[in-house]
Amino acid sequence: MEVVIAGGGIGGLTLALALEKAGIRSRVFESSPEIRPVGVGINLLPHATRELDRLGLSAALERAAVQTREAVFFNRFGQLIYREPLGRWGGYEWPQISIHRGDLHQVLLDAVRLRLGGDCVQTGWKCIGFEQDAGGASALFKSSVTGEELPPQRGTVVVACDGIHSVIRKQLFPDEGEPLYTGVNMWRGVTRWPPVLSGASLVRAGWLTCGKMVIYPIRERIDAEGRQLVNWVAEIETPRHLGRDWSRRGKLEDFIGAFQDWHFDWLDVPAFLRAADQMLEFPMVDQEPLPWWTQGRVTLLGDAAHPMVPRGSNGAGQAILDARALADALAAHADPCQALLEYEARRREVTARVVRMNRKNPPDAILREVFLRSGDKPFDRIEDVIGLDELKAISEGYQRVAGYDRESLGSAVPDGGG
Repeated sequence: MEVVIAGGGIGGLTLALALEKAGIRSRVFESSPEIRPVGVGINLLPHATRELDRLGLSAALERAAVQTREAVFFNRFGQLIYREPLGRWGGYEWPQISIHRGDLHQVLLDAVRLRLGGDCVQTGWKCIGFEQDAGGASALFKSSVTGEELPPQRGTVVVACDGIHSVIRKQLFPDEGEPLYTGVNMWRGVTRWPPVLSGASLVRAGWLTCGKMVIYPIRERIDAEGRQLVNWVAEIETPRHLGRDWSRRGKLEDFIGAFQDWHFDWLDVPAFLRAADQMLEFPMVDQEPLPWWTQGRVTLLGDAAHPMVPRGSNGAGQAILDARALADALAAHADPCQALLEYEARRREVTARVVRMNRKNPPDAILREVFLRSGDKPFDRIEDVIGLDELKAISEGYQRVAGYDRESLGSAVPDGGG
């Protein structure tokens, strides 16, 4: 058996490692002419770090990342709403980590090249579709540098890990339509800044109607002053948005007005934003869950299968869980078509629930409830606005749906992330 993987992002590289562990050969074809650090920060929740630990990556990841200690929620006046411990501080066997996307990608790429060989990842190969017959499947390519047609790459199966602009998904669902805009635009960036709060806090503050921030460190001690590289996301409800492009540059003047008065005793937010090294703009979009992912010897994985709005720190994590489930299914079945169907059965509805939950009640729904119940005004006591039990229930409800509550992680089989 040999698997052709279209796309060398987080999902594609994790799949290659999971297949190697299962004794299955694979080759990865990436459209970028060279693989270099892109994007900003992401969080990996315990269900994802458990799978990466299984692949022997924990030590490399922990050297590159920040182990997240706590989630803290504030209103836009800087008042504390709720605090909860995360990862190992929350009683999990596996950590929650915050990491630069480029650092995570490099850890995966180094492991793939070491274990599968230096030529197992081909760059500059842009997938333009697929073909299949009873004996196998071929991914079709052209050069992303010259535009010339490249030789088809045939395998036992083809897996689309080609992201939010997946060509293979488009071939399977030509009439799907455009992504769904949620009404929220976001700007993302990184700033070099001294540690705030615990130095390993995942901060969510404000609310979408008036401006919301997510802030967390992704690299430790980056200079002689002991500063961290801190990731931030600014989110604002607005009809204004452009198409989805992870590399689009953002402009400070388009959003800083919403945060102009955010001067807290733990962070001067306007000064923090103005000090940013990098700034990107991206609309909050997703797509309706698909009725199926698999056609014969071809299937979808990660963002190609289930693009979701980035609320809940779960997009990359679900791709990592997909990779484990697909490798397990291929290892368990002699018939590759049956294996792909089993993988889909284990992951499609699970991820559809996460897509829907990210729209309605991710962890930051805590901020929404306080915004609505307080009338967007400062409070004397948070207990007068909402009870601790209700705040805890919102958080734990998302953990169960996303598959990283402690009960799920105690199970042996990683269905839905458990």
